[in-house]
Amino acid sequence: MTQFNASVFQNEYLPEGGSVVDAVVSVTAVEGGAAPVQTQARTVEVIAVDVSGSMNEDNGAKIRAARAATQVAIDTLQDGVLFAVIAGNHEAKLLYPHNGGLTESSARTRNEAKAAAERIHADGGTAIGSWLRGAASLMAGQQDAVAHVILLTDGRNEHEEPWELDAAIADSVGLFECDCRGLGVNWEPDELRKISNALLGTTDIIAHPSEMEAEFKALTQKTMEKAVTNVALRLWTPKGSEIEFVKQVSPNLDEMTNKAEPVDALSKDYPLGSWADGESRDYHVRIKIPMGAVGDERLAARVMLAVNGEAEPVALVRAVWTGDEALSTRINREVAHYTGQAELADVIADGLAARQSGDEKEATMKLGRAVQIAHEAGNEGTVRLLQKVVEVDDPKTGTVRLKRSVEAADAMALDVRSTRTVRVKREGS
Repeated sequence: MTQFNASVFQNEYLPEGGSVVDAVVSVTAVEGGAAPVQTQARTVEVIAVDVSGSMNEDNGAKIRAARAATQVAIDTLQDGVLFAVIAGNHEAKLLYPHNGGLTESSARTRNEAKAAAERIHADGGTAIGSWLRGAASLMAGQQDAVAHVILLTDGRNEHEEPWELDAAIADSVGLFECDCRGLGVNWEPDELRKISNALLGTTDIIAHPSEMEAEFKALTQKTMEKAVTNVALRLWTPKGSEIEFVKQVSPNLDEMTNKAEPVDALSKDYPLGSWADGESRDYHVRIKIPMGAVGDERLAARVMLAVNGEAEPVALVRAVWTGDEALSTRINREVAHYTGQAELADVIADGLAARQSGDEKEATMKLGRAVQIAHEAGNEGTVRLLQKVVEVDDPKTGTVRLKRSVEAADAMALDVRSTRTVRVKREGS
């Protein structure tokens, strides 16, 4: 049985007239935590693999890798998991099971599904919204399950209108989580990010077909570890207060403000998706409250965790007004750390955009700042990605030089992985 613990990290002291409270809420799935119990949820996995004509490129290496990766993912499914395989091009074709719907994983059905995957061939266009609609139709009635989709494409969504993709995303919210992977460099990161952000998943690059099997296996294993679904961060704020934003800040950056679901006049739920035992995530919450005088105290928010709509309070966000500048100007280390991680993602995006447009001065400045932030935070993974785009002369000052020759896959990897964060180091960790 999985339960939850939550802690709040903040500087509760505000100067006279101060009205903004920042806090980092750290949530961990544990045994014997504070929030309501839920037993093991059922798991549903749908694999939606691109079979458009472009998958025949590289002398067929892409489509061969797609077959093998799909088979590896199928082999990773545990007995009893409901699953299906979608072959996606300008439409969604249910590759397995043959009679429609979902089927239960067993030695027999896995072997049948792998045989079906062996017959995958590539032709046609790309309409990713149709793949999502196909997955959504399979997931109907599975709201209490850990429902997950692996979506792979090697190209842009060229065979349907943008509004059709937007509508398919909207219709999929709450039905399943979706991890998107782009193969090669001819897909559009913003398209996949739009999907994964809305559907509580991730977007990443698979630079070479040879990497696909390991990635599909890792994604499927991660889903098999999930134990609880329908989890939400519930925030209660008093009358007169306003939640300015809620962001997931670890292990990835994800804007959550627009995902709020009203519970009552003073409370909102922010869906957190499904969780594995031992998993931890951090969230940055900013609340605007009525101004107070020195000596005043106010409850800025009550933090709760809801599982299947049942919630219990787990932490408080407070505000205390003080005339002591040493207290009111102190920045909480968790808030400062994740504010820096958010800036890191922004300057990488700006730097890559400037590089693409030919503004070398702006690109050098922004990517140099990115190196400096990543170095200070100990974000070694991002430093390594940046070093494929710039020559680093001094990471402490952010002194860099743009590389003249950069692999397209390296620039794209920096783009899509810029939202990965390192967790703030806390005492005892």
